[in-house]
Amino acid sequence: MWSAALDLRLPSDVASLLRAHTGISSDQLSAMTLSPTLPKQLLLPLRNSGRRDGSTWLQFCSRCLADDAQPYFRRRWRLASRVSCTRHGCRLRDRCPSCHGHIAVFDQAELVPQHYCVSCGYDLRRASIPYLSPATRTFDRCIDNICSLEAMTHSPSGPVLIRRLLGMPSVGGCYSTMILTSLSTAARTYCAERLNLPSEWPVDGAEDDDEERKARLLRHPIPSPSDRRAWIELLTNALGRRRGRPSASAGNEPGISLPDLLGAYASMSPGPGRRLAQKLIGR
Repeated sequence: MWSAALDLRLPSDVASLLRAHTGISSDQLSAMTLSPTLPKQLLLPLRNSGRRDGSTWLQFCSRCLADDAQPYFRRRWRLASRVSCTRHGCRLRDRCPSCHGHIAVFDQAELVPQHYCVSCGYDLRRASIPYLSPATRTFDRCIDNICSLEAMTHSPSGPVLIRRLLGMPSVGGCYSTMILTSLSTAARTYCAERLNLPSEWPVDGAEDDDEERKARLLRHPIPSPSDRRAWIELLTNALGRRRGRPSASAGNEPGISLPDLLGAYASMSPGPGRRLAQKLIGR
């Protein structure tokens, strides 16, 4: 089981062995491991509870594996806050579609490529692509872009944002007794979809109609895309928009709901993001 943690802690003797037999430098090996600033709280745990809605450690995109000359699992797939593929926009999988077993590439009886299921031998590159709604795709991209490791580490709102990301199942009104890292990819996607429903995020004293939502968005100052700290604070507050939840900032600025925030974020993105923003803001 220790081999599953090599991307977190690479022992010196293993690193020496890899350098000697592959010609890969120490710096290259270090770049293949997870960043030390990565919030360990957001990593999917190495376990298999047997529950259909339980987490299973690794996720994958079959399109990415099919495109690779040598298929490999991405570091960002280890995060519970991710449910989509950045490159292809599709939902990730965390189970073999043939035997429904968990993905445990370290648990092989012989040396075979990682993209084969260790339980039944199914080629994961052939797995179908699960559907993901445009709004959930935007939410996923928003979290990925706003919550860069360096920005989250140095932002005063970073620890609060991590706690609220972990508490998304409860805030969204589903899986209220579980945290984000304990859920399967499908269950976490469902939580994200619930959070994107306007009815889930009432703003005190305002009717939830199109004109009022547009007015609220215009009243709220939207920071520049480069101001990561401000976006982290906005996202943190949006994830806590329920009566009685404290704000991540000390000021009394008007709150912004999660759908409104995602609309503003998407409107600042090039290409398809602008078209999606019009739907998010105007619905």
